[in-house]
Amino acid sequence: MTRKATTYWDYIKVEELTALQGGLEATDEHLANDEVLFITVHQIDELWFKLALRELVSVRDLFAQDRVPEQALASAVRGLRRMSVVFGHIAQHFDLMETMTTRDYLGFRDKLSPASGFQSAQLREVEILMGLRDEERIPLGHEHSYMKALRTADGAESPASLRVARRLTDLPTLRDALEAWLARTPIFGSTPDEPGDAEAVAGFLEAYLDAHGKEVARAMELAVHDALSEGDVERLKQRYAREMEGARAFLEATDVAEPTERARRSRIRAALLFIEAYRELPLLAWPREVIDALVALEQAFVIFRQRHARMVERVIGRRTGTGGSAGVDYLDQTALRYRVFHDVWAVRTILIRERFLPEVSRSEAYALGVGQ
Repeated sequence: MTRKATTYWDYIKVEELTALQGGLEATDEHLANDEVLFITVHQIDELWFKLALRELVSVRDLFAQDRVPEQALASAVRGLRRMSVVFGHIAQHFDLMETMTTRDYLGFRDKLSPASGFQSAQLREVEILMGLRDEERIPLGHEHSYMKALRTADGAESPASLRVARRLTDLPTLRDALEAWLARTPIFGSTPDEPGDAEAVAGFLEAYLDAHGKEVARAMELAVHDALSEGDVERLKQRYAREMEGARAFLEATDVAEPTERARRSRIRAALLFIEAYRELPLLAWPREVIDALVALEQAFVIFRQRHARMVERVIGRRTGTGGSAGVDYLDQTALRYRVFHDVWAVRTILIRERFLPEVSRSEAYALGVGQ
């Protein structure tokens, strides 16, 4: 059978795509340019979210395996970095949105009510798949939950609410899959299934905390030398003491109450520290790239949220959102509090210089060919 010759417009569906900017109207013929701009930018955002979701699923599935092949980590890094670029592009769209004046936007804003950008099911899916938990969510500024906001005006299920409900059952999340992978990291050559693993991890942490304490003490000496008063000296000593205490509390996971989970969380944090500190070891080179790409992804996501808030404030100020949300105040809070990979960021606070690192035990365990 002879295949029909493909054209660009058929493959990309150009005619179908360019017929979708009418909003509530059949076509965009009688709409103001600002409204068509608003619709087009949000449609493009949804397409970017679609790509991000595909990459998230692929990376999550890779780390959800019982054993992650070393050669697959390059693909994971590529997927994570691609998502960072996607959110970078979405953030750049706000430059275009800011070409609207307040009056331009108010000219069609009432058409949106009670719709809200909060009803972007795909953005909720991205958050869920990354690992944001329901209990970590911020109230919208009214009594409705985020799931109720995704229903139709009469409370019925919608394609958006059904989509998000399905995603909530799509486990594990990327955070959970990555943490399971990190928990298997060999630390001083020891893995969790080996006898004496807890002692090996504890030995690494004690050796590292000793080196960290010496680094902090050196930094404190320099700072105290430049202090202007006895009060400054005392405040500096207290600050550096808190830094050392915080490092130990973080690595021992004293913020976790349940003993088994505390031990697991401590091992995950020790693994993050070990990978970052000893990244030159062959087996740790790609895991460290994964961690760095993860930081870049969440940073891009945070910048996207911050940029969104500033665009909204610039165009409409701090008025209530179209869906009844707290508007800019809500967006600012999500940028500040919707972090998923807390431990990945926190470990940077306690890294020290390479030459002061404790010597690695069983360094042969980090030759290529030994996987997690």
